Amino acid sequence: MAFAQASARPIPGAVATLGVSDRVSFLRRTYAHLGGALIAFALLTGAIMKFAPGFSWSVATVSPWVAIILFVLVNMGAQRLAMSETSRGLQYLGLGLAVGAWSLLLQNMIWFVMLKFGTNAMVAADGHLIPVMSSTAATIITESVVITLAIFIGLTATVFVTRKDFTFLRGVLSIGTFAILGVIIASLIFGFTFGALLSGFVVLLMAGYILYQTTLVMNYFPPSAHVAAALMLFGTVATLFIHVLNIMASMRNR
Repeated sequence: MAFAQASARPIPGAVATLGVSDRVSFLRRTYAHLGGALIAFALLTGAIMKFAPGFSWSVATVSPWVAIILFVLVNMGAQRLAMSETSRGLQYLGLGLAVGAWSLLLQNMIWFVMLKFGTNAMVAADGHLIPVMSSTAATIITESVVITLAIFIGLTATVFVTRKDFTFLRGVLSIGTFAILGVIIASLIFGFTFGALLSGFVVLLMAGYILYQTTLVMNYFPPSAHVAAALMLFGTVATLFIHVLNIMASMRNR
């Protein structure tokens, strides 16, 4: 789940106080790092599935409580590292940890799509699982990627073009986030699964976060925090993709 990581109050040295060239440089670095993180996310997720399918399956079938607790702890640590003001290396370490954590979290959803549509995983002679991606599963994943990027690019362009300040969404987003967390905890306790309706609500919530966080990136982040800004946006895009994928898989018949 993505969370707002910066205050909506202007801070000394914020991007909005810089000259045009400095502001453009900051934004370029932020979105270049975001693009790199998303590419690494896709490559690492695929590499785990292809070269370590047994490990991927173990991760996908781990207890939800364990997965969520470990993910939250790693993600919190990654955010703290990315906000480091003393070491660029620590910032990149935080971004790398976040990419790794999200890649592991996605394994469960990828296996769900693969096993639901088409060929099941096969077992090689050495006993290792070999995941087989059917054309239907590949199409669903590709369509989900396209939809996710279209939503993100469209909403980001809206903020850049209109220059509207969307920080007023902070309270609504916080309430929506805690509501979703409550539903997740209840699902773990009572054993029900996520449906397309709940994922639809998360998609709307992430759309609000994109508007809000893009405003923060444009106006409130300090010029040295492009790695932290990229990590913040990355978490939102990754959350958005997982729930778009869940919706697409839920709506598609075998």
